Amino acid sequence: MAGLERSRSTRPGLLNRLATFLGIKKKEAQILFVGLDNSGKSTLINFLKPDSYKRQEVVPTIGYSVEQFTAGRISFTVFDMSGQGKSRPLWEHYYRDAHAVVFVLDSTDRLRMEVAREELNNLLLHADVSTRKVPILFLANKMDCKDALGPIQVSVDMCLHEINLHSWHICATNAVTGEGVEEGILWLTEQIKHRL
Repeated sequence: MAGLERSRSTRPGLLNRLATFLGIKKKEAQILFVGLDNSGKSTLINFLKPDSYKRQEVVPTIGYSVEQFTAGRISFTVFDMSGQGKSRPLWEHYYRDAHAVVFVLDSTDRLRMEVAREELNNLLLHADVSTRKVPILFLANKMDCKDALGPIQVSVDMCLHEINLHSWHICATNAVTGEGVEEGILWLTEQIKHRL
């Protein structure tokens, strides 16, 4: 597979502060980042990394990449899956071991919101997800753009109200500045804390 990368750090960052604040015991969590291509997954992951591991320039993921870092008492393994059509079937190979899913949505891409909804339905119906209560964080990204849909409209378009088995949360985010990311990660960390 293309794009396999590993990095480790124990330097404080957003995830570190949240995990320490919540008093989470030393655990390992595998988080699956998915979403259509150009939704901002790699940029979000770059924002979450400690400063010494951040890239100056973020390029689209081809295939997948794996990032490992420690945040407080949780060791995160983050799988950044390419959202290109030919790569989406790879997502399901990581469902079984995922403790949580972060589904990144390009809130300016109204034309492909239906495609994102179909991919979400495929994820929710998969045997490795439908039989477990995996929390799902939706990040309505690119909220800084004037033509972005708000999180309520994104929720409606994605039919999130139909999700019953899984706890879920949606946040409006800007992956470049990190606006809204802390709220989502705080929610996700609390969900993981109760499941590990």
